[in-house]
Amino acid sequence: MVQDDSRERYESLKVILSDMGGVLVAFSGGVDSTFLAFVAHKVLGDRSLAVTGRSVTLAHSEFEDAIQLARQIGIRHRIVDTAEIEIESFGNNPPNRCYFCKNELYTRLGQVANEESLPFILDGSNADDTGDHRPGMQAARELGVRSPLMEAELTKADIRDLSKEAGLRTWDKPAMACLSSRFPYGDRITTEKIAQVEKAEASLRALGFRQIRVRHHGTIARLEIPRGEMAGLFANGLAEDVIRSIKEAGFPYVALDLEGFRSGSMNEVLTERMLLPMVARP
Repeated sequence: MVQDDSRERYESLKVILSDMGGVLVAFSGGVDSTFLAFVAHKVLGDRSLAVTGRSVTLAHSEFEDAIQLARQIGIRHRIVDTAEIEIESFGNNPPNRCYFCKNELYTRLGQVANEESLPFILDGSNADDTGDHRPGMQAARELGVRSPLMEAELTKADIRDLSKEAGLRTWDKPAMACLSSRFPYGDRITTEKIAQVEKAEASLRALGFRQIRVRHHGTIARLEIPRGEMAGLFANGLAEDVIRSIKEAGFPYVALDLEGFRSGSMNEVLTERMLLPMVARP
């Protein structure tokens, strides 16, 4: 059930979008960008546009889902090809890797916004997205990208509740992240490694897992699933299916992370000293 304060924040969001007059939404098909695209279309009609960046770091299943979601919402939708994997600073996978990815994406979106005469580019950052390590936000701010969900102080819980009420099937969609987040900082990211991870995770979803991460540690795949699902992993031969699926993706060894699923687990090794060089613009 949507709470009154959530509705107030929702109304604030609509006012913010209306005042903008025309927007381009960076659209991944996740919970936040889908809700934002839905409201933008509701408020602005054809003066709203969803744009999805197509690259090897976005799982093919997520790309196809974004296309379907845009159609269901009714918002105009365009696709742009991004090539962050070709950027040396991105491929070397430093702690501020996301800066280079988002800089590439928002630069391309800026070109589309100019073509469409849309004054604002929006991302789906919400009020809960201020605590973790998010260098992509630096790129967004430098390029003038706005975060209306954050401006309206809408939390993830607000967005899920409002999405459910609106009939958006993304209301309970698991948190997603680009495939480059599966690699320890400093490990070179390649198209081949990304394909390994994508194949492994697709196989596990086919086995019924929804909230998963396959972290790439060279010859080892570190599997993160919710702790409550670990007991079931060893029932009815499911563990053997998991092992076979991950090995077929090219990993000789399979490890289960006993801490369970958690977004941004690769950030746990970051120290203040590692982040100091990132204070200045890359």
